[in-house]
Amino acid sequence: MTPAARHAAAIDVLDRFLAGEPAEKALTSWARASRYAGAKDRAAVRDLVFDALRCLRSHAALGGAMTGRGLVLGGLRARGADPSAVFTGERHAPAPLGAAEAAAGQSPEGLEALDCPDWLAPLLRESLGPRFEPVMRALRRRAPLHLRVNLRKATRAQAAARLAAEGIATLPHPLSPAALEVTGGARAVERSATFAEGWIEPQDAASQAAADTIPLAPGARVLDYCAGGGGKTLALAGRAEAAFFAHDAAPQRMRDLPARAARAGVAVRILADPAREAPFDVVLCDVPCSGSGAWRRAPEGKWRLDRAGLDRLLAAQDRILDAAAPLVAPGGLLAYVTCSLIGLENDARIAAFLDRTPGWRLAGRWQWCPGEGGDGFFAAHLTREPPPAQFA
Repeated sequence: MTPAARHAAAIDVLDRFLAGEPAEKALTSWARASRYAGAKDRAAVRDLVFDALRCLRSHAALGGAMTGRGLVLGGLRARGADPSAVFTGERHAPAPLGAAEAAAGQSPEGLEALDCPDWLAPLLRESLGPRFEPVMRALRRRAPLHLRVNLRKATRAQAAARLAAEGIATLPHPLSPAALEVTGGARAVERSATFAEGWIEPQDAASQAAADTIPLAPGARVLDYCAGGGGKTLALAGRAEAAFFAHDAAPQRMRDLPARAARAGVAVRILADPAREAPFDVVLCDVPCSGSGAWRRAPEGKWRLDRAGLDRLLAAQDRILDAAAPLVAPGGLLAYVTCSLIGLENDARIAAFLDRTPGWRLAGRWQWCPGEGGDGFFAAHLTREPPPAQFA
């Protein structure tokens, strides 16, 4: 495919997204209907689409329309590229720009320039304070690729050297002692022997840092209550000899976890009913959330989320904390984690839990923001208070 044809494909996918189709589904449908497109073509179209989704409002302003053509035109203008080299109408290129299209568009301002939904801005400003604008600008850029080294199999230096021998360049990342940032050869990571043999797993550095906050005693019983694909389960299992368990309300999300655990060389028991195996020394609740801290990777969420959807998430987060707390052993730890920047999903949920649940206290709190080395994450540790002293 020519560069112009790739832009035409991105226009088609973006129009499908704007009509309500999920971005991944639209990309898959295009790829299936375009057998002539090679792997590099598919990757290039995906990059164009996701760049437009990260910068939806600003690219629409620059392109003069909230349409596939407007977004692609705005993206070209944002990059300082010549639109006439793409909108040629030749072969599979987009049709030439009309006079009105060529004249349309203006520099974005305010929240438009930050690519922030209007309704979310007050919540994010309240949560982030002076970091609001830097964080929103960071969310407009592509996220780096981070790897977590499985410390049961290799040191970070050993993994980096082996990756380098396979043509993948990395640097140590400061957020976690197991984290590497890929600086070259990213598309080769999942084809590498280093990955196939369980030395590494892709995982954001801030996600690793959130898992690192959880203390693990030898032989501890550790439950990942909202395991999903099992990334944090494996991050914890890579650090200590303990008994690891995983549960998710939607078990199909864990379908790849047994294979991933086997590749990593760790044992993880999947539980349908964690109450039967309780109590646990550590219960991790990496809860469903807005994903606002990871909108660089999944920008569709920024534009699909509404207040009703956020309220449903808040209610689900409360239910999860209430269900998980009884599973924690006396003196144990309940760890609450989100990849959200919205305070209602973070400190407010912890405060609400402590208000309605006697006998618990906040033992620690952490927050990471995009632009500070990784995605946006929040972590809080809750522990049971000692019982009141008994007097004769």
